[in-house]
Amino acid sequence: PPGGAGAGPEKTPGAARRILHRDPESVQDALSTIEQMGRTALGEMRRLVGVLRTEAEPARTELSPQPGVHDVTGLVDQLRETGLQVQLWIEGESRSLSPGVDLAAFRLVQEALTNTLKHAGPQARAWVRIQYADRQLEIEVEDDGRGLVAGLGRAGGNGHGLVGMRERVALYGGDLRIGPRSGGGFEVRARFPLEVQ
Repeated sequence: PPGGAGAGPEKTPGAARRILHRDPESVQDALSTIEQMGRTALGEMRRLVGVLRTEAEPARTELSPQPGVHDVTGLVDQLRETGLQVQLWIEGESRSLSPGVDLAAFRLVQEALTNTLKHAGPQARAWVRIQYADRQLEIEVEDDGRGLVAGLGRAGGNGHGLVGMRERVALYGGDLRIGPRSGGGFEVRARFPLEVQ
């Protein structure tokens, strides 16, 4: 209907062209608004695609709550049962995380420890540190496995493991460092920015 919710956005580009020479400031404002809306929509789409891409769980678990940082303790216990020696530290005051960051942090630890289990060797030990800081969540996963050779093997392996880690962290504006550990082994270090409460 005329003047309805759909009329404005459809006419905006045409209106901008009509007043381009008469009122360039209004055109600039309109284009800035359109640009911001586009960026917001693109960001939301990337997050959605990231969640869909990283979730390859069996159909029976689709309705289960998604794991988060609070589930890392259980994950570590499971890996200890396989024979991997893992130590876990959770530091700082626990905070409520957005569902996306919570899931991304869990998946990061899961992927890093899975890589340790697969590539670091039978006698490897691993350390996981999760720290809640004022403005960020820091995650470190280290092992004392085969070092540089294992690291190169991981980087060159098949699958989406390291790429998935990078995408997950980047999706939430964080930064990630992956590579050989000083003194031998391999390390994964990530920082997720958090909203200040």
